[in-house]
Amino acid sequence: MTTTGQKNDYSGDSITVLEGLEPVRKRPGMYIGSTSQRGVNESLREIIDNGVDEALAGFATKIYVVLEKNGYFTVYDDGRGIPIDNVPKYNKSALELVMTMLHAGGKFGQGAYKISGGLHGVGASVVNALSEHLIVEVRRENQIYRQEYKRGIPTTPLEKHAQSKLNMPFETGTAVSFLPDTEIFKETIEVSDTYLFKQIKDRAYLIPKLHFQIENKITNDKKAYYFEGGITSLIRDMNKGKKVLHDPIYIKDNEGDVEVEVAIQFNDSMIENIHSYVNVINTLEGGTHLTGFRTALTKSVNTYANKVLSEKDFKENFSGNDIREGLSAVVYVKMPSDNLQFEGQTKSKLGNSEIQPIVQSKVNAHLDVYFEEHPREGKEIIGKIHLAQRARFAAKAAKDAVLRKGALEGSALPGKLADCQEKDPEKSEIFIVEGDSAGGSAKSGRNRKNQAILPLFGKILNTERYRLDRVITSDKFKDLIVALGSGIGDQFELSKARYHKIIIMTDADIDGSHIKTLYLTFFFRHLTPLVENGFVYIAVPPLFKASKGKKKEYLFTEEDREKFLAEHSDENWSLQRFKGLGEMNAEELWETTMNPDTRFLKQITVEDSEEADETFTMLMGEEVPPRKKFITTHAKLAELDV
Repeated sequence: MTTTGQKNDYSGDSITVLEGLEPVRKRPGMYIGSTSQRGVNESLREIIDNGVDEALAGFATKIYVVLEKNGYFTVYDDGRGIPIDNVPKYNKSALELVMTMLHAGGKFGQGAYKISGGLHGVGASVVNALSEHLIVEVRRENQIYRQEYKRGIPTTPLEKHAQSKLNMPFETGTAVSFLPDTEIFKETIEVSDTYLFKQIKDRAYLIPKLHFQIENKITNDKKAYYFEGGITSLIRDMNKGKKVLHDPIYIKDNEGDVEVEVAIQFNDSMIENIHSYVNVINTLEGGTHLTGFRTALTKSVNTYANKVLSEKDFKENFSGNDIREGLSAVVYVKMPSDNLQFEGQTKSKLGNSEIQPIVQSKVNAHLDVYFEEHPREGKEIIGKIHLAQRARFAAKAAKDAVLRKGALEGSALPGKLADCQEKDPEKSEIFIVEGDSAGGSAKSGRNRKNQAILPLFGKILNTERYRLDRVITSDKFKDLIVALGSGIGDQFELSKARYHKIIIMTDADIDGSHIKTLYLTFFFRHLTPLVENGFVYIAVPPLFKASKGKKKEYLFTEEDREKFLAEHSDENWSLQRFKGLGEMNAEELWETTMNPDTRFLKQITVEDSEEADETFTMLMGEEVPPRKKFITTHAKLAELDV
């Protein structure tokens, strides 16, 4: 599908109105998902996607996003500009209808947009309704038109102006500047930088040659994104730092109004990484397009394997899991907006049943041709998948052997575990402690009612490089898995987790940091839902203890120490540097690191799974050059324990 021949007569006649704005302020969560920061993120995304829709229609090439010092967000695009002519049926300008009427826009019926990122085209009006103040400017035919609103109600008429109040940088287009309403967004009116950069970077990949610029006037930071390679550039970025088996396989085809675009590349890791999109919407839960892709991939790979492998080597078809081990893929479908069906209000899963066979047939046809025309790459891919299958058979045998011994299921809790009395997981926490000495202090100092202690001495296996069968044969991991109670692999059940706070407590030195990294690798790769649900934490023990007579003060960072010395330069204080948890007695460990009223905990979350995957691969994987580059780049930031 291309934009060639797309209608350029974007005027008030393109606007259709379905209903007013009344419900939005009463139930904002129905329209933007939440009134937390997530809702602020969604509001900004909706305005950005109005410009993206212009780019999808072939009329915009630049989108600028500015985070203003006064809390406003301003978005510029160089598209056609929202129509400003009067719509006789409503006796209002098309712009005012778009900004004040729910479901008013050019994305319905035979309007000006065939493809759009909005499910219902409600973005501008909803954001306007939930903004304390909003200004919209349109530049069309060498004229500037402006209207202002308060909580969705116009405060000025649509008027022509000689100059742009919003410093419009383009000869044509739309500028929207809005201040989220604190009556609605009581938690915060700031966006998440991580979310914003991810959303914009995705759109830059999905629409080749669309230039994005982001400016944060509060921090004076600027970012720009521009990719000519589209999803092929995205797949290369996803595999950055990994050893790839071949150049990206690129598929582009269409059936009627549906365009299918797919990029595939295998690497030598054990991690599956698939991104799916519909009209630039990131379908995090997949849907019919992803099902069609997976079905086609499994069929094409097995058909080709049957041709190139001997009967001895190919006794059983590869499973989907075998094939997707080390697979990176992007599945991108563009289709008419008025036919989009999503499951759930957040648009995270495509529901159109007719899309599955379209994607399946197109991917099947192209992959079959690719394997025939690229025998060397095909055999490399089949070899990787065949290895994964053999490893699966071996892992199953090893795991079954372990399970038959009762190591992970139905067995007694490990002897080293000092469990708590509380049986409610939401009120229970477990400290994974480095070393027996620190474990002894922790057991003595803890609150036995709801705090459990599991001492695990020394460094653990780097699980970035090993499959599950090797992991569960380690005594340290077996003790930890049994203590947590949630199981692992295909037997994992989040509901069986015995603690909703899993706290990694290590020494505040280089070795302690390494051990923390090894544990985080294990949780991220093998117990991912515990991280995704916010169950994993890092304890922050103090670095120093300042004492003078009966007075004492704990200092957690070098900055705390410097500030303390500056404030107590004339006093006779002694300063002790803690080398490890074992140097603290039970009372000190309790009051600094374990007492919920005084301790510091860092909750481990994953805002960007792609970036997290890349980071673990770089830090813990087998490829040395990316890790060396990271170390040399960040060497000056390291705090050396000398």
